[in-house]
Amino acid sequence: MAGNWLKKRETPKGMAVQLRSGEVHPFGALRTYVPLRRGETALYRAVREAVPVVDAAVCKLVRMTGGLQVCCGNRQAEEELREFLRAVPAGRGQMGIHAFLDCYLDSLLTCGRAVGEIVPAAGNREIAALLCGRVEEIEIREGDHPLTFTICGPDEQGRMRELPYQNLLLFTPLNPEAENPYGVSMLRSLPFLSEILMKIYHTMGVNWERCGNVRFAVTCRDGGGAGAAERSRVLAEEWSRAMRETRGGSVRDFVAVGDVGIQVIGGDAPILDSEVPVRQIMEQIVARTGLPPFLLGLSWSSTERMSAQQADLLTTELTALRRTLTPAVERICRLWLRMHGYVCGFEVVWDDINLQDQVEEAKAALYREQARRLKLENDAAEALLAQKEGEGT
Repeated sequence: MAGNWLKKRETPKGMAVQLRSGEVHPFGALRTYVPLRRGETALYRAVREAVPVVDAAVCKLVRMTGGLQVCCGNRQAEEELREFLRAVPAGRGQMGIHAFLDCYLDSLLTCGRAVGEIVPAAGNREIAALLCGRVEEIEIREGDHPLTFTICGPDEQGRMRELPYQNLLLFTPLNPEAENPYGVSMLRSLPFLSEILMKIYHTMGVNWERCGNVRFAVTCRDGGGAGAAERSRVLAEEWSRAMRETRGGSVRDFVAVGDVGIQVIGGDAPILDSEVPVRQIMEQIVARTGLPPFLLGLSWSSTERMSAQQADLLTTELTALRRTLTPAVERICRLWLRMHGYVCGFEVVWDDINLQDQVEEAKAALYREQARRLKLENDAAEALLAQKEGEGT
């Protein structure tokens, strides 16, 4: 009897769930990746692909850096050099120095460094092409002093060897550190914030998918008994049939006997508000790009006009990028001039950066002309007065 009594008091134990959802957002590398020189380039490109604002910022910085012209002391050399810069092949169907600099600057901002190659034609009397290289395939070896370094690349066996023609290679680091010659990417401080942002967006997508694909809990409160299992089976079959008919486009009623309750699983759980955390993360990302928010499609303020202070700061950023690119352009132009026998000097002149409103510029021009007219009128009046005084004496 004691054994039967203990047997009746036994309750079924809960089973431990062994399977967990393996869903992660498609850019899960942002969470587990450890940037180590070569590998960090893949990480930064994943950040650009995952966060559209970052990709838009890099593209806009590349576009706003603008174009350039080269002025030489020799008129004929200047015309020929400008024609070369306009029509030089830059690979993958691109032509001109601006196409080369766009790819070069894109790599510079994304990876923190850019590498290019000047390809001479047969006979070494002409430059056949300007090509950008893959920065993850090269290594920098510093020389005996900080002013010398060599660029190394893989040979046929995959070992890193010094490339033979160093004078034809272009290498530019972005804000290089004292202990690191490879430069610093503009995206270096963004992987952590990007991973949080991707986690928020992925969770939002999962929550909305669950809200659209509702799951129900059907509960029968008639108590136990010998027929409880049979009634549960019948209820499950009828409910499944009703759901299938609904998915097929028809309406089917569900009829049950007894105290049956139907609820939506997770219907009481609220969806977290993502506006504030997403806004905070986006502010940090936009601050790193140095661009005003409205240029990236973010309407955070009541006005969309660029202030004079923002224009000055952005102009300073673009001027700094131009200073970084100028040595590479000068090497290309100097080599072309020497190949063609010109010994004249030259100067790289960048296009003016214009970030102001056209109406404001027109007003400023009008005010300058009005001030000039008043000055001329005052000078004429003073000259007439001086002439009369001279005649009177």
